[in-house]
Amino acid sequence: MSITLRVEDMSCDGCEDIVETALEEVSGVEEASADHEANTAVVEGDADVEDLLDAVDYAGYSAEFQPEDETDDEGDESEE
Repeated sequence: MSITLRVEDMSCDGCEDIVETALEEVSGVEEASADHEANTAVVEGDADVEDLLDAVDYAGYSAEFQPEDETDDEGDESEE
């Protein structure tokens, strides 16, 4: 399962490393990848979203869950 988080305040590769390390320490996480330019982190595994948000917060960044539907809804004009 893939979980996408919107992470604020990352500004460099070092920030990405901090967020990735924090997420990888959460139970159920198989892999974590952060992107400071997109302000996102993607987690693979079966982790609890609240635990992921808490881990990012503890690392010093703010995050919110970004459901897949929010990224897919924009620009869908195929029904015309």
